[in-house]
Amino acid sequence: MASQEEKPPQPFADIFNEDEAEKSFLLSKPTCLIILGKPGSGKKTLARKLAQTWKCIFIDALEVIQTNIQEETEYGFKCQELLFKGQSISEELVTEMILKKIESPEVAHYGYVLSGFPSLSEEYMTVSQQIEKIKNLKLKPDLLINIKCSDYDLCQRISGQRQHPGSGQVYQRNQWDPNIMEKHKKEKDQHEEENEEEEEEQEEEEIAEDPLKMSEFLHQLVQRPEDVLENAEERVEIYKDIMLPHLEDLMAEQDCQYLMELDGNQQPDNLFVAKNKAHVSSNKYYICCYCFFHKQDELLRVLSSYELIAHRYRWRRSRWGQACPVALKEGDIVMGNPDLAVSFLGKMYVLSSPEALKTFMLNPRPYLLPPMPLPPCKVLVFGPPFSGRTTICNLIAHKYKGKV
Repeated sequence: MASQEEKPPQPFADIFNEDEAEKSFLLSKPTCLIILGKPGSGKKTLARKLAQTWKCIFIDALEVIQTNIQEETEYGFKCQELLFKGQSISEELVTEMILKKIESPEVAHYGYVLSGFPSLSEEYMTVSQQIEKIKNLKLKPDLLINIKCSDYDLCQRISGQRQHPGSGQVYQRNQWDPNIMEKHKKEKDQHEEENEEEEEEQEEEEIAEDPLKMSEFLHQLVQRPEDVLENAEERVEIYKDIMLPHLEDLMAEQDCQYLMELDGNQQPDNLFVAKNKAHVSSNKYYICCYCFFHKQDELLRVLSSYELIAHRYRWRRSRWGQACPVALKEGDIVMGNPDLAVSFLGKMYVLSSPEALKTFMLNPRPYLLPPMPLPPCKVLVFGPPFSGRTTICNLIAHKYKGKV
């Protein structure tokens, strides 16, 4: 009778299903963020730093324009044509490029950090229409980051900016004003009394290497029209009248745990550290590590002790072995090239061509989610003449979406 009784469950049984976990990750939504704030509050700087660290796609009006021109896309040719004619790029064209970028395959895999949208300009769409576009995105923002700064402090900071005409680089007041630089230097000397000789040598080297501290370079800096105090104050007032009420409604609808407000008076690096610490434990954060090799036999041997995911957890081949997953998606069995190997989620995938590698690296999810990739089934139909071979072939191809 005892043998017929149910056995008690094993207390140390591993209930983790790796295939289910991988499928859940591939179906999960990538992390998407939007940076909000007044004009000149540092949205673009913070967004760029977050994108670099969180492996997201940085989306900004100027960024998408430059990318489309460099990649020679249809939008890029339109932008070049307008610029060659001395005309400005329309708001409609910029908005289309931003929305197209958000819908791109790489963004569908890596997520995005959006800055500068909604735009203060209502030439093409009103602010409320732009916010409605954000709400209707397929990849809605998971986190809203609002950089807060008082009007006075922000206008003083903007009016203190200077630009170098040759490079286009913008410098803050503490980077070009000799009085403030000298004050910072004295404060640094007071707080760092130890190793004075070594510090003096380092400061002398920095002064010699930094062209900003040369008087000739300082005279070349100019103030842009938008950085004049009166113009900066006007932009802030327009922002508060036109955009702020709609953004407040958007933030009120957002879950409070996914809404962050940062102090705009801090340095960009400090803002970035505060944001990164608050969300370092996000379960949507992941890293794609790309590794290239020259011999198939050395693929796993090289990775056997390299950047292990966990203790005693080794890199492994994918379930498709040496077959290219991109080719399998297209219905072909093509062996991959060992020089085009890529690691993702602890498994190795071998691609068959540079184009397939590029496509897989932009977004591997379509090539890993079931029912793809699956090895295609190949059927041979033979028989005597006029036995209906062609008809059978066409029916089978239509039924299973194959090729004759």
